[in-house]
Amino acid sequence: MDEKKIPAGSHLPDLHVNLENKKKDWEAGQYGRTLFEQTGECVFIIGLDLRYLTANRQALLLLGYSEVELTGMNVSNVMSMGDLFEDQASVYERILKKKDGSLIPVEISTSIVSDEQGLPIYIQSIVRDVSERKAAEKLLRRNGRILSVISEATARLFRSPNIESGISEVLESLGNVMELFSCVIFEVEKYSGLPQIKLRYSWVEYKLSSFDPQAAIEPFINKLVANPNAVLSELEAGQVKKTPFSFLAIPVQGLFGSKGFLGMFDRENSLSWLLTDFDVVQTATNLIGAALQRIQYEETIRSNEFRNRMIVDSFPDLLIRIKSDGSILDYITSSNHPLFIHRDMITGKKLRETWPAETVARILGGENKSAFTAPCWLEGFQLPFSSGIYESRLHPINPQEALIIIRDISDIVRLNEMKTDFINRASHELRTPLTAVILMSDLIQQGGTQEEMVEYWRIMRNELNRQKKYIDNLLMAGRLESGMMKLESVPLDLLPVLREALQAVGPIAFRKNVKLTLNTPQNNINILGDSGALQQVFINLINNAVKFSPEESGVQVFVGLTDGLVNVEIIDHGMGISPDAIPHLFEKFYRAKNVTVAEIPGSGIGLYIVKSVVEELGGKIEVKSEVNAGTTFTVRLRAAV
Repeated sequence: MDEKKIPAGSHLPDLHVNLENKKKDWEAGQYGRTLFEQTGECVFIIGLDLRYLTANRQALLLLGYSEVELTGMNVSNVMSMGDLFEDQASVYERILKKKDGSLIPVEISTSIVSDEQGLPIYIQSIVRDVSERKAAEKLLRRNGRILSVISEATARLFRSPNIESGISEVLESLGNVMELFSCVIFEVEKYSGLPQIKLRYSWVEYKLSSFDPQAAIEPFINKLVANPNAVLSELEAGQVKKTPFSFLAIPVQGLFGSKGFLGMFDRENSLSWLLTDFDVVQTATNLIGAALQRIQYEETIRSNEFRNRMIVDSFPDLLIRIKSDGSILDYITSSNHPLFIHRDMITGKKLRETWPAETVARILGGENKSAFTAPCWLEGFQLPFSSGIYESRLHPINPQEALIIIRDISDIVRLNEMKTDFINRASHELRTPLTAVILMSDLIQQGGTQEEMVEYWRIMRNELNRQKKYIDNLLMAGRLESGMMKLESVPLDLLPVLREALQAVGPIAFRKNVKLTLNTPQNNINILGDSGALQQVFINLINNAVKFSPEESGVQVFVGLTDGLVNVEIIDHGMGISPDAIPHLFEKFYRAKNVTVAEIPGSGIGLYIVKSVVEELGGKIEVKSEVNAGTTFTVRLRAAV
C-alpha cells in the first residue's frame, strides 16, 4: 500500500466513493493493524465522508470513547473543523472534545492513504496531546507579562526622584497582573514587647476598599515571628465579602531594624498560582527589596548630609580644603562667619587670589612649598577686608591636599587684653590706697598739729574704704560668676533704696559740685527685688554718672511706671560712650578707650556686677549715649502687685 500526503482540498469528486469501497478491506484484512496498534501516537482512521472508521488504543484513551462508540461518529462531533481541509500545512492545531465534554488542545498531522493504484481510500490523522505544552506556554506568557509589568513599574520607580511614593504603584501593578485583590509591604516589630504588625506600603483593589490588610495578617503574627525567613502560605485565611481568600507572605530583604514581608491576598481558597508563579513573585519581591534598600540608603545619606550640614553650620570656624598648588577644593563655613564666601564663587580659585599672598605663604608654611609635609600653625594675623584677628592651623591630608582651619580669635585677644589691663589697673587700684595709708601712718608717727592729725586720719580712712570697696566688688563678681550669690526677690519700696544710694554718692558729688536730683511720680514705688543688691546697683550707676560728669553739672534720677515695669533712668551730661564700646560695656574688666585716655580711675567690673544683679532679679538694663553729650542708663524692674 502506497501512503502519500496530499492536500485535502485537491480531492477528486469521486474520492468519497473510492474510500467507501476500501472500508471493507480495512475492516476485514486489518491492513497494517499491528503497526497501527503498537505506535505510541494517537491514530485516527477517517473515511472520506468525515466519519471515523476506527482509532488505535492511545487515541481511544485520549478521547474516552470505545472503538464501537467512535466508529461512524462524525469528525465534527469531536474536532473543531475550522479550515481543516483548506489549510495547506500538513501539521496544525485543533481542539478535541472528549467524551466527558472537556476540551483538549492537540497537534494534528493529516494525510491521505492511497491504494496500489494510487487511488485515495481513507484519511489518516495522527494526533498529539499538546495540553501540557500549551499550559507551559500560557504560564510562560503569563510570567513574561508579569515580569514585564513589574520590570516596567520598577524601572519607573528607580527613575522617580521619590522612590518611596512609587512603591504602592509597584504593588498595584503586581496585584493587577497576578489577579490579586491586595498587596502590602509590612513589618513585624518586636521592640515594644508583644509583636506588632506595621504596614509600610499598601494597595487594595478599589472594589474592596473596606478590606483591612493589617487585621487580616494579625492572626498569623506568631507564625511569622517563629519563622521570619520562611515563606508563609495560608489557605482560607478569612472572608472578604463572604469570599474565601488565601494569604502568602514572603520575606523581603531591605527593611532595616525589623522583619519585613511582601503580603499577597488571592480571592481563591487555595494558592493555585503559588508553585507555578513563585519564581516570578520572588523576583518581584527582590526588586521591591532592592527599592526599599535604596530608600534606606538614600535616607541614611540625607540624614548624614543633614547632620554634617548642621555640624558645619554650628561650627564657628572656617574650613578650607586646599591643593598643594594653592587651589581651593572646598570652602566651608556658616553664613554668619565674617569670612563667609559662597563655595560656588571661590571653589577652584587660588587662595592667594582672595587673600594677601604674604599671609597665604605664612598660612601654608615654609615647609609646604611644593607638597604638604608638615602641619603649620599661624596665630594672630589680620586680613585687609576684615576687622577680626585670626589664627590658622594647617593639617596635611596627603602630600597633595591639606585642611586649613581658620578661627576667629578676636574675642580671645580682646579678653587677654582686658585681663592684662585689669591686672595693671587692679595693681594700681590696690597699691595706690596702700601707698597713701603708709604715707599717712608715717606722718602720724612724726606728729603734727591737731588739724593735720585729723586730716591724716581722714585720708587714711578714705583710702582704706576705697580699697575695701574695690575688694568687695571683686568678691561679688566672683560669687556672681560662680553662681554662689543668690538674690531673693521680695516686695519692697524702691524710693528708700534710691535715696540711700544718692546719699552715699553725695560727698563725691559735693566735691565736684555736681547736683543730684530724684524725680518720682509718687511717694511709694513697690517692686520685687533685693534691697542690698539694688542699693549697690544704683550706687554704682550714680557714682559713674558723677565720675564722668563735668564740674558744676547735674545728674538726674527719674522713676516711672510702664506696662507692669518700674523704669529708673540715671542721666548725666558727661563725656559719653562711643558706639563701638556700648556692646562691650557690661563685659567683665572692659573699659572704654575714652575713659582710659582721660585717666579716670575704675576697675572695669562695676557694670558687669550691675547687669548680673539686675538680670538675676528678672530685670533689664539698657544704655543710650552720645559722645560729649551724656549717657542714660535705664534699669527696668518688675513691679510688685
